[in-house]
Amino acid sequence: MVRKTWAARLVAGGSVLLCLVLAGCADAGPAGSRVRESGPPRIEERWISCADAGVNPGGEPGAIALPGAVVLPGTDAYALPLLDDTFTPVAAVLCGQQVTARPGGGQDLVATEQRAEEVSDLVPALRLPDAPRAAGPCTADMVVPPWLALLDDRGRWLRPGIPMDGCGKPRGEVREALSGLRLTTVGTRTLREVESAEAAAAGCDQRRADMVAVQAGFGSAPVTGPPAIPAGTALRLCVYAVPASERGGAKPAGEFAYGRILPADHVAAVTRALAAAGPAASCTTPAGRFALLRPVDGPGTEVYAELDGCHRILVVSPEGRSTLGQADRALAGLLG
Repeated sequence: MVRKTWAARLVAGGSVLLCLVLAGCADAGPAGSRVRESGPPRIEERWISCADAGVNPGGEPGAIALPGAVVLPGTDAYALPLLDDTFTPVAAVLCGQQVTARPGGGQDLVATEQRAEEVSDLVPALRLPDAPRAAGPCTADMVVPPWLALLDDRGRWLRPGIPMDGCGKPRGEVREALSGLRLTTVGTRTLREVESAEAAAAGCDQRRADMVAVQAGFGSAPVTGPPAIPAGTALRLCVYAVPASERGGAKPAGEFAYGRILPADHVAAVTRALAAAGPAASCTTPAGRFALLRPVDGPGTEVYAELDGCHRILVVSPEGRSTLGQADRALAGLLG
């Protein structure tokens, strides 16, 4: 059984047409239980834009996106009426979103509108019926089709249903036709910032979970033994502020506040402070800020440190072993 794997198909236009998430095994695909709406597809009078059509800018819940990959929310198309011969498409529009780099540094999540003027292969594929339900087992990966609209020569448009195979995923003919579309980007709009220029310059993530709080909820052995960071290691410091709404949760998330590469004398002082850490004290005060220390060059030991609240630390080895310890305000001062 394949677990926690995903794949995405790319085409020349740079769009992800189908993305797969949460792979495993099941008796039927994730769309297999959807009920197809009866009646003809609903025809709208005139296409204006993806934004005007009310495309959900949040994307498909649970879908995995990598930088540069488009997330296309369209699984409701499994339940829409299939395309019939009363509507003659001459073009297709795909609405999605993409992580793009800003010239001055940082990244934005951008909504995209792409258009294909040649749909002679796609239209007959969309007019196919749903295949009979498969008798055997199916993989349980969630196939996310594009948010797709078809336009006719009068400018009218509709959203066609996606014909399913026996496992409740897009039929192979539909996948092939989607992959063959020649797409042109005709519009973009910024949805939100993904990474600030300051975080990019510091080499830090824009958002991080407070893993000290997460691990404290599970319990862990205290930090013991020699310093967790080898002598001479160059360290990058990333500091995150935890909004009040996140504090006290099971996995509080922090937003980038500042970051830098620590001077060598600070690294030595931090190493000594880590070596002196004892067992984590019993404490339930949520942290408003926390720091992440990690090697500048490549993977290695990572250290999370609460800069207020309980002043605990979490040391994560390259092998993934996590141990909690108790620091103090002195370590927070070194990182502040």
